[in-house]
Amino acid sequence: MDDCRKILVSGLEALNQNLTEHQIEQLLAFITLIEKWNKSYNLTSIRDRLSMVPMHLLDSLAIVPFIAGKRIIDIGTGAGLPGIVLAVCFPDIEFVLLDSNAKKTRFVQQAILELKLANVSICHNRVELYRPGNNFDMAITRAFASLEDIVRLTAHLLNKEGVLLAMKGQVPDVSMLTSVQTELYPLSVPGIDGERCLVKIHLNKVAEVSAWEK
Repeated sequence: MDDCRKILVSGLEALNQNLTEHQIEQLLAFITLIEKWNKSYNLTSIRDRLSMVPMHLLDSLAIVPFIAGKRIIDIGTGAGLPGIVLAVCFPDIEFVLLDSNAKKTRFVQQAILELKLANVSICHNRVELYRPGNNFDMAITRAFASLEDIVRLTAHLLNKEGVLLAMKGQVPDVSMLTSVQTELYPLSVPGIDGERCLVKIHLNKVAEVSAWEK
């Protein structure tokens, strides 16, 4: 675990982020849980903790500067990514983690209990069927669906000023999103050579697409 700690601390420095020792311990305990449960639950294709630090932890931490609001939903959370990581970083924000896979939601519930995260709840449901009693300030998706489908399936979950963050690999074509305001941000994730970006979508603002030129 010392090697995992070194990679995480180095990555936090590269991302210009400061976490407490307790938060670092929570994140390291989280990937230990993923590695343990992965053997039976097939949570992720990444099998070893050393690879999980950049691919799961640092990738999730890369969007920390964009997080805002009091209530956030992580759609298609899978093993709790990025929701668990962000909940560790923002203990004063309420997070709801949504997934339709029962095995994965069972794991996430156990992770919430073991990490003692009072600001997180898990919901086993399909996004198009989920109706929250109180809509969200922000929705986050990671490797969930096409941008068009993401907008179509999540619009009912956000409040009037709600923002959608879609984590993507290669820069997607946003030209088809003509009815919403869209911004593209390149992400540099320590330890990951592949291209990463974040699409920020304002569902209730006049369309004004800004593209990132490589």
